Amino acid sequence: MTQTSATLEQLVEQFSKLPGIGKKTAFRLAYHVLKAPPETARELARAILAVKEKILTCSECFNISDDDPCPICRDDRLNHRLVCVVEEPHDVVAFQRAGTYDGVFHVLGGVFAPLDGIGPEDLKIAELVTRAKKGADEIILATNPTPEGETTALYIAKLLKPLGVKVTRIARGLPMGGDVEYADQHTLSKALEGRTEF
Repeated sequence: MTQTSATLEQLVEQFSKLPGIGKKTAFRLAYHVLKAPPETARELARAILAVKEKILTCSECFNISDDDPCPICRDDRLNHRLVCVVEEPHDVVAFQRAGTYDGVFHVLGGVFAPLDGIGPEDLKIAELVTRAKKGADEIILATNPTPEGETTALYIAKLLKPLGVKVTRIARGLPMGGDVEYADQHTLSKALEGRTEF
C-alpha cells in the first residue's frame, strides 16, 4: 500500500469524481495543482466557485448564462422563429461551434429516462409548447440519436403537430448512440441541412 499526503489524496478523490477522469488522470491533475504557483490554485478555486454562484438559467431558452435573458435570446440578428431543441447546454455550444445555425435554442434539461424517474414533467417541454404557441415557424428537434432521445423527440413532435408548427428532426449525420456534444462541425452542419419534417 502506498502512503501519500491525505490532503493530496482528497484532491485526487475530488478530481476522480469528474466525468471521464480516472485515478491516473486525477493524480496528474492533483500533482499539477501541487506544483503550480499558489495564485494558479486560487484562480482555479475561484473559477469553480464562480460557476456555482454566478451562472444562472435563461428564463427564455433554459441555456446557462451569466445574464437573463442570455446573449443568444437577446441577439436581434438571429431568427427567433427558428428554434433548435437540444438536451443540454453543451449541445448549444456544439451547434454554435458549427457556425451554420442562425436561429435560437431551447434546452430541455435532459431526455426521458423512466428508470431514473425522468418524465415529461421533469423537462422543459411545457415551456417549449408555450414558446411554439407564441410564434415559431419551425422547431428543429436535435436530441441525441439514442433510444431516450428518439422517444423524447417523438413525444414533443406529437405535442407540437396540432399547433400547426413545422417540426423537423436533424438528419442522421450523427451515429446512433452518439452525442451532439462530441460531433464535429461538418457533421452538425450536414445534420442541420438534411433535417426532415416529422
